Amino acid sequence: MAIGDVYEAERCEDVYYVDTGAYAVPEYGTVYVVDSERPALVDAGLGTNHERVLDAMAEAGVEPEDLEVIALTHIHLDHAGGTGLLVDACPNATVYVHEMGSRHLVDPERIWEGTKGAVGDQIRHYTEPKPVPEERIVEVTDGDEIDLGDHTFEVVHAPGHAPHQVVFYDPTIDGVFTADAAGIYTPSTDEMHVTTPPVNFDLEQALADVETIAELDPETLLFGHFGPAPTGDKLDVYAEILTDWVAAVDEKRSELGDDDAVIDHFVETVETPDVWGESKASAEVAMNVRGVLVALDRDE
Repeated sequence: MAIGDVYEAERCEDVYYVDTGAYAVPEYGTVYVVDSERPALVDAGLGTNHERVLDAMAEAGVEPEDLEVIALTHIHLDHAGGTGLLVDACPNATVYVHEMGSRHLVDPERIWEGTKGAVGDQIRHYTEPKPVPEERIVEVTDGDEIDLGDHTFEVVHAPGHAPHQVVFYDPTIDGVFTADAAGIYTPSTDEMHVTTPPVNFDLEQALADVETIAELDPETLLFGHFGPAPTGDKLDVYAEILTDWVAAVDEKRSELGDDDAVIDHFVETVETPDVWGESKASAEVAMNVRGVLVALDRDE
């Protein structure tokens, strides 16, 4: 697998995905193309390499003027940062986003400033998001459906990662586009990893989101990070490692009494996939520790 490569999703008819090269590493950023009667994207990527999304559409046989749907799982900029650029390139596309996130697409200044604080020096990999015209947006909420003709996205609210996060269940492929609700998956190592960024991560709700996906009983999980995979025991594994991760950060904070020392400890000790490289791996771990620390403070 390599940055920019486009793949057909196994067991998922009409679904393609591209490695967007988010953060300049492979096997991290995914955008999906669904070549349905109403062609769709799931997510829009950082925006930095939005041309790769357009290239993926072309490989799937979807011209920019044919794209009708940009379905956003949530508005974190690694998933939605390229929306404004893609809306400009695809004149007939409508953006579907949870009702709590739409205002940040119209006026992205607040999410841009918040992202700078959350990701630190990783911001060098981002492009400042372009506003999306309000008339190009449709708000969705739990229980809604996005009709793609021969496919349907059933909208399921999954706010444990962020209050504006949804996942999409497509019964045609018996698959769930999981956003960050089922964690991070690296296909080259067949491993699950946690994602617990500041400022809205909530363990109890995140575990409830995993259970919600499990109740849908999908054959395939289509991860926002990275790619599709058979469900198998991945949801059980994720619930376990997520619980253990939060407990470990809590315990280390009690032991060290200094948040910077806690972050340094986990950056030095957590094993991460080689494919991410040292820079991205260290930043990922540090961000996830900060998210847990914020959640612990909030719970207190």
